[in-house]
Amino acid sequence: MTVTASVATTETQPYRWRWVALFVILAAEVMDLLDALVTAIAAPTIQKELGGSDSLVQWLGAGYTLAMAVGLITGGRLGDLYGRKRMFLIGSLGFTAASLLCGIAMSPGMLVGSRVLQGLFGAVMIPQGLGLIKEMFPPRELGKAFGMFGPVMTISSVGGPVLAGWLIDADFFGTGWRMIFLINLPLGLAAALAGMRFLPEFRLANATKLDLGGVALVSAAAALLIYPLIQGRELGWPAWTFVAMAASMVLFAAFGRYESRRARSGKDPLVTPSLFRKRAFTGGLVAGLAFFSGLMGFGLVFSLYTQQGLGFTPLQAGLAGLPQAVGGVLGFGLAMSGLQEKLGRGLLQLGCVVMAAGATVLALTINLAGVDVTAWQLAPGLGLVGIGMGLTMAPFFDIVLAGVEPHESGSASGTLTAVQQLGGALGAAVLGTLFFNLLAREWSFGSTMQVTVWVEVGLLLLTFALSYLLPRRARPEQAGH
Repeated sequence: MTVTASVATTETQPYRWRWVALFVILAAEVMDLLDALVTAIAAPTIQKELGGSDSLVQWLGAGYTLAMAVGLITGGRLGDLYGRKRMFLIGSLGFTAASLLCGIAMSPGMLVGSRVLQGLFGAVMIPQGLGLIKEMFPPRELGKAFGMFGPVMTISSVGGPVLAGWLIDADFFGTGWRMIFLINLPLGLAAALAGMRFLPEFRLANATKLDLGGVALVSAAAALLIYPLIQGRELGWPAWTFVAMAASMVLFAAFGRYESRRARSGKDPLVTPSLFRKRAFTGGLVAGLAFFSGLMGFGLVFSLYTQQGLGFTPLQAGLAGLPQAVGGVLGFGLAMSGLQEKLGRGLLQLGCVVMAAGATVLALTINLAGVDVTAWQLAPGLGLVGIGMGLTMAPFFDIVLAGVEPHESGSASGTLTAVQQLGGALGAAVLGTLFFNLLAREWSFGSTMQVTVWVEVGLLLLTFALSYLLPRRARPEQAGH
């Protein structure tokens, strides 16, 4: 069915199948989160079996998150225009088909291209679920509905790398690493079929048109930044790589001016220009870019270090990272137990300090233990990193969004989420390039990992410094969501 959304309707006549529909949406979220995590574990095996240069390892993660970053800015608006159920189904079926292409990829280029397709369809699928929840549930049930995301996402983030390692080592039907993508086929088809049956159709009567010019500018700017960062090292850093990165900055500036002109002319911009005149929001964007770049880049390099440097199997590498994931759960739980309301911005800053302390412990452990370091020795540092990660991430979005006006919150939230994904691509590009560059200079794996960890500490300190630009507390109606 197709209805026009209104608060009054959802309050008096909540959608009958809303709880079943919620689990359909959660299944899609799990697919997206798993696919963002699993290639860090699988990358060394994929490179060994499929061939390709070191840049393949970086592109497996960066291609997905870059496509997701660009697509998310537009994905929600597609649902407003053409119906959220329809776009959710297109996104989930497209994501499933792209997963199949990943699973049967016969070349590095085909695999990376399929990962980009996954990211684009994921960016169409994910925003629709959040929009549908707001329409299906009455206000009194919204908190409970969104509260389901925490446990499901936590379990996925903890189990994802371990699942990936287990699937690769188990080598079901001789598929090896391909099973990490093929497992999406039953999940994706089940989500799509259940979505056809249980998701309602909502479409805004006054939906705004797409800003295709803005999409083109921001896509080109992001690609011109990430591509030379990943490929430049293998090509010997020719002049065009630096020209491309400079051009990306020019295009980002042109994107800002274009959006301002579009807003002045009465058209709906891709991103509300007034956001960039707010110190708290721009500071939050840069802080988020630094934090998520370090976090995602560290995850990739740690997986390479454990498998290529320490000789761990994929399953052992996934288990070695488990203390960080469990620490993240504990940190998030501590934040939700009342610390977020008590400390506000201070909780974010405390999290950065704890993360930096954990990274320091990790670097010192690697330095002292050398090539004989074990997963048990790495666990204390990783556990602290995870606790700090949970403490930092829990209040981050609420604190940043407290610095914008209520009518700007939709655009601000979408932009923040896109920057989170862009940070993932940037982290894989920068920290991955640093890692491979040091190895090419015949540094040991241990020394290379230590340098990467210290870069992560530097990014955490930058995040800490930028946090002073943010509001001290979230708005009361935002806290905890």
